[in-house]
Formats: sequence, C-alpha cells, structure tokens
Amino acid sequence: MPYVERSGDVFVLYFGEEGEPDSENAFHPDWIDSIDGLLDQIEQHDGPAALVTTGPGKFYSTGLDTAWVVANTDKLNSYIDRVQTLFARILTFPLPTVAALTGHTFGGGAILAAAHDHRVMREDRGYFCLPGITIGASYAPGSIALLAARLPARAVHTALVTGRRYGGVAASELGFVDEVAPEQQVLTKAVEHAQGLAATRGRTLGEIKSSLYADAVASLRTPVANLESQEALNGG
Repeated sequence: MPYVERSGDVFVLYFGEEGEPDSENAFHPDWIDSIDGLLDQIEQHDGPAALVTTGPGKFYSTGLDTAWVVANTDKLNSYIDRVQTLFARILTFPLPTVAALTGHTFGGGAILAAAHDHRVMREDRGYFCLPGITIGASYAPGSIALLAARLPARAVHTALVTGRRYGGVAASELGFVDEVAPEQQVLTKAVEHAQGLAATRGRTLGEIKSSLYADAVASLRTPVANLESQEALNGG
C-alpha cells in the first residue's frame, strides 16, 4: 500500500510498497482510500510544505484496476466518480505538487500525473501513454477536460487518438512532462523543485488552481452515468 516519507518540507508519497518494484500501482478502491488518507495527513501539516508523488519501481501507475472493474461492473459509476474526485483533488491541492515519473505512466496514471503542477520523467526508460484507443476503451469527460487544460492541445490530441507511447525525451519535447533526468536523479530533482515552492502552500494556492481549472474541476466532480452498460473506461 502507499506510504509517505519526509524530505525537508517535502512529503514524498510513494504509490506502492517499498521492495515491490513490479507493482503497477493501479487504482484499486483500497488504494484510493489509502491515498486520500495520506493526502489528508499531508494537507493538515502546518507551515511550508509540498507534495511529490512517485512509484517505488518500474511503474508510476497504470491507472484503473481493470481486474477489479471486470469483477465489479455494477459499481463502475461510483468507482469512476472516485477516481475523478482524486484527479480533481490533486489538480487543486493547496500544496505545490510534483510527479516523479520513474517508470511507466499509463492511462489514468498519466491523467493523474497531468494533474500535478510539475512533472519530472526518467529519460532513458519508461513510457507516458494514453492507450484507450488501442484497447477500445473510452475516457470520462472530466478526464478529457483535465488533459485539455493541462497539456498542449495538439500533442494530447495525437496521444489520445493514436495511443502512442512516449519515452521521456519525446514526452518532454511535446510538453507532457516538464523535465527529464537519469533514473537516479528523477526523485531528487522532483524534491528539489518542490522544496523551492514549499512556501507557497496554503489557501491562496488552492484557490488559484481551483479558479484556473474551474471548468475541468466541475467536469471531474460531475457524477458519470450509465457506465455499467459500457466497456470499462480506461484511466478514468
């Protein structure tokens, strides 16, 4: 399950357990519960603070827990609502947020990364990908609105309609991530960037983000409907 470590004023939220490098950090309902609880604790901290999220191994996150979805199709609406609520929370989080992409970032994992203020990706291995088109799975309107608000329009259009995989350098050139680094420096650079902005945390930061992305946030927080009769959405 996810856990948190502290580096100065930066809270580093690991999406999977230490020592499990093959964990895909998929959005199981229990995983979402754990993330929300840890975010509550981080948000309650007084004083300068920033958030970095990362995976402990070769995955940042693969997004929706497809095995759980297949076994719980009658709960798909409420599940997607919870995923999109998490996206909205990160998008408007009242702390500076940085995603350290040390591994594959797919589907909902890519959307979650896009919700962060800043993204650092490993330059030599790992892909940023929105694979819905290749597997016949759609995306909820709120997820599309988030991507449109946070990523360059032409690049995100191509990513969505082709399902192409982008390595770190290509992802940086297209604006999917803000910088790249060697594997051992990804988390370090993410923490350094976050530390430099820790003093900006607070109500004003949250209000700026909420206003800047008001349309996307409203769409993310609008309950989805009639998904149980459709194929499971990819990545929210």
